[in-house]
Formats: sequence, structure tokens, C-alpha cells
Amino acid sequence: MRRLVCLLACSVFPLVGGCSSTPEPVTTPKPFKSAFINQPVPEKNVSQPVNRQIVSTGDFNNRPNVDQFVQRMVTKHGFNHARLQQVLAQAERYDWIIRLMDAQAPSSGQPSGPNGAWNRYRAKFITPDNVQNGVNFWREYASELSRAEQVYGVPPEIIVGIIGVETRWGRVMGKTRILDALATLAFDYPRRAEFFAGELESFLVMTRDEGLDPTEPTGSYAGAMGYGQFMPSSFQRYAVDFDGNGHTNLWDPVDAIGSVANYFKAHGWQKGQAVAVRGQGQLPGYEHGFQTRYPIATLRRAGLTPSASVANHQEASLLRLDVGNRYQYWYGLPNFYTITRYNHSTHYAMAVWQLGLAVKAARR
Repeated sequence: MRRLVCLLACSVFPLVGGCSSTPEPVTTPKPFKSAFINQPVPEKNVSQPVNRQIVSTGDFNNRPNVDQFVQRMVTKHGFNHARLQQVLAQAERYDWIIRLMDAQAPSSGQPSGPNGAWNRYRAKFITPDNVQNGVNFWREYASELSRAEQVYGVPPEIIVGIIGVETRWGRVMGKTRILDALATLAFDYPRRAEFFAGELESFLVMTRDEGLDPTEPTGSYAGAMGYGQFMPSSFQRYAVDFDGNGHTNLWDPVDAIGSVANYFKAHGWQKGQAVAVRGQGQLPGYEHGFQTRYPIATLRRAGLTPSASVANHQEASLLRLDVGNRYQYWYGLPNFYTITRYNHSTHYAMAVWQLGLAVKAARR
């Protein structure tokens, strides 16, 4: 089975993201030991980050919230108390992770009129070079993408679009140690400590079950992992061993393809159905966004008509894109909403869909 083995590059968050970077040189997988068992784990064909010597920093030693977490892991999952303490003692706390997390808070300011926000967002992803990279990825993994469509009903362009927006097809998967990111946020970020403690729990279970050294995997500053930037809890729920080698590895493009497709199927993707339809007309004053729901007939009476068939759909969300000198309206259909389950953003979902379509068109 083919493998694309990459170093993990820049930070993106979570299950979502997208940032551009020059890809780093590839590395060769190596044997490693799990921190939770006594015997060496056999060498596996998995993509692993470059090893670096880690020493105990003590950032999370003798902390009541850490001790409580360790005890819960022992009781709930059967971890060895001393070994888990040793692992967490190697985690490093970073203030910059907390600052970046705080910067994710939504802005309260709203533009007074169209200013081209969608154009700027779209331009980050849909470029000639990026589309060509998507074509190359699709060609290399055409059989796996076709198999994912057969098994899960999700077309290749959606899987390609997700992986392209998230990590530029593996070029920018993040270089922050997952252990550092999740420990920092679980133990020193009270606003979302409960959520990230759950993600740290899922990560430690994942590394134990997959025989990974928990000090090695890297990803985004919020703990998102691999080609599709899954959070650890999403790994537990949706990741699959799509290449059939007995291990589930999100840093492997084949497992990532199957896992993204499985995620979409689990969140209601409707095989063969449209994603969105461009609307003709303007609807000032109407609430918009992927979470809205309007009868198609109501939108038509208000002055919006679809530019293509909406098939048998009776309802749609009203999507509004800021294209500079005006707003562009779209009918968001159930499959569009499913894309937003990956990242709760109209811009994100539209970029995934349009990037996938651009790559599909360029393959012909």
C-alpha cells in the first residue's frame, strides 16, 4: 500500500483550519516503544514525527487537577498510575497556546456593508497551485477515494476538499506536540478545561491502544491530528483502518480518506444529493447562515429564486456570501449542513465544496 510520509508542519484548529506552508522533507518511520507497556511495540508502517529527546519538565507535577485526572484514567481505563504520571511529567506548558486559543473568540463587530470577506477567504484555498496539488493527491489515491465513495457514499471531491482545506493534502499538519497542547489546555485553560481534559483522555487511550509513544505525535496547537485534523475524541468515534493493516493512523492518507468519509456518513451525508444552489435575487433583512431554515416557497415569495434545481428539497438554509460590492445568496441543502459539522462555518463549508469541485474540474 502506498504511503505518503510527511513531517507535521504548521498549527491549525481543530478538525478545521487551513493554512499554507512549504512542505518539509519526508521522514522514514521508525520502531518505537509505548510508554504504557513493558515490551517494545513491533515496527509498523506508520508516519511518525521526528523523534526528539524529552526530559521531565515538571510543568504538571504535583498539581491537584493533574492528580485527579490521573486517578480518573486509572479507575476508568486501567492505566498504570506511575507510568501515566511519568508521561504527563514530560508535557510542557506553553502560554502561546493559551493566547492562540483566546484569539479564536468570535469578534462582536459586524461590518456595515459588503467588504469582500468571502473573496478573501476563498482566495486562501482556491489557487492554481493548490488546485494542482489537489489533482496530484486525487490521482495518487484515486482507487482509495473511489472505494470510500462506494463504502460510505461520500464523493471524492468532498474528501479531497476537506483534506485540502485542513492540511493542504498533508503539507501542513501541525508541529505542536499533541501532549503539550492538550495538557496545557486541560490543566491551565479553565474556560474550556473540561472539554480539553476529555480530549487528553481520548488521546492517551488512542496512543495506548495503537501502541504509540504519547510524547511523539504532533498536530495543531489545539490537539487536532493528521491529514483530516481530527480531534482525539473524533478519532475514537469515526477513525477507521481503511488500509486494513490492523492499525488506525490519521497521519496515513489512506486511513485519513476512509475516516473523513466515515465522519461524513455518520453526520448525515446524503449520497447523490446536491450541496448548495446559487440564488438569484437579494434578501436584505433576512437572517442568514447554515443554521437557518426556510421553506423554499417562502424564499421564492421574498424574491429569491434558485438558479438550478433543488430537487425534492422543501427547505433550505439561507447562505449569504460577501463578494465585495454586493451579497451573493445561496440555498444551503442538507449536505451543506453536513459539511458544517466538520467546522461550524459557512465560509469553511463553501470553501471545502468549491475547492473540491475545482480539483474535480481540473482532473478532466
